[in-house]
Amino acid sequence: MSRYFITFSYDGTAYHGWQIQPNARTVQETLQKALSVILRSTIEVVGAGRTDTGVHARKMVAHFDAELSTSLQLPDVVYKLNKLLPHDIVVSSIKSVHEDMHARFSAKKRTYHYFLHLQKDPFLRSYSWQLYGSLDFEKMNEAALVLKEYRDFTSFSKVNTDTKTNDCTVIEAFWEQVAPHQWRFTITANRFLRNMVRAVVGTLVEVGRGRLTLQQFRQVIEAKNRCSAGESVPAHGLFLVDVDYGILE
Repeated sequence: MSRYFITFSYDGTAYHGWQIQPNARTVQETLQKALSVILRSTIEVVGAGRTDTGVHARKMVAHFDAELSTSLQLPDVVYKLNKLLPHDIVVSSIKSVHEDMHARFSAKKRTYHYFLHLQKDPFLRSYSWQLYGSLDFEKMNEAALVLKEYRDFTSFSKVNTDTKTNDCTVIEAFWEQVAPHQWRFTITANRFLRNMVRAVVGTLVEVGRGRLTLQQFRQVIEAKNRCSAGESVPAHGLFLVDVDYGILE
């Protein structure tokens, strides 16, 4: 039995997130079924992390174990998968890795993007959150830098999760304008809590609206209480864009 890393992307609009759920269409289940058909055996895939309902991924990585026929080459598997998978999931590569490599636990860091726009645009509505009014992005960037000073992000985590720790190391976090009236938030960390990015963005928006000062933003983090933070922003503006394994890149 050999281990393989599969790299793929997906539009999360039609899915109830990554992880298999009863009576719900998920990315994990869809990918597993396609792999099982192509490889003619029951395949289970383990993802680099979970994405919630409606969240997208430009780069997601998962691993699976299988005995591949000597006549079946990895590029052929990629080709057949893309023929079989629905249009909103695309596989870019499959690579053989050491048996100790794990899609989730071997990842060094992950990067997310969140998009928002301040003017109505029919071509952004499915992949960016529209806000009315203006935001002080300079203040939001000052607050984003504060994230790098902390480790415990309980205030931005969904409650009642099965994680053993709420500690994360934020490596970078910043806003940048990518087009007229359109902004992108980039955040990279060694790991993320469930709902963390959407809660962080929602709280930074409160800073941008002048409803929270930088000191109050610190107090939100230090409170270690989800109720102290801002609302979670809509899922459709969020993209997982990179999972970094260091030596594999």
